[in-house]
Amino acid sequence: MTQVLAVALAIDLLAFAGAHLSLLGSLIARPPRYRGFVALLVPPLAPYWGWQDGIKARVFVWTAALGLYATGVAVLAFSQSPR
Repeated sequence: MTQVLAVALAIDLLAFAGAHLSLLGSLIARPPRYRGFVALLVPPLAPYWGWQDGIKARVFVWTAALGLYATGVAVLAFSQSPR
């Protein structure tokens, strides 16, 4: 069970990274271009600026992937805690 959760976490982390890179690419393609580079260093700015630019579908994917990853980390940590 723990291995399945670890694999699911790895897949979700890749999905989050892909969503973040996609969002960054969209931000870099639109003026002002510096926001994409700043969002690379401060990740929470990516969905904020993406929402302002109307890239809402990618913001939803970014948020869902982050939420699933955080939930998976919590479940995995709870499943490995001593009882």
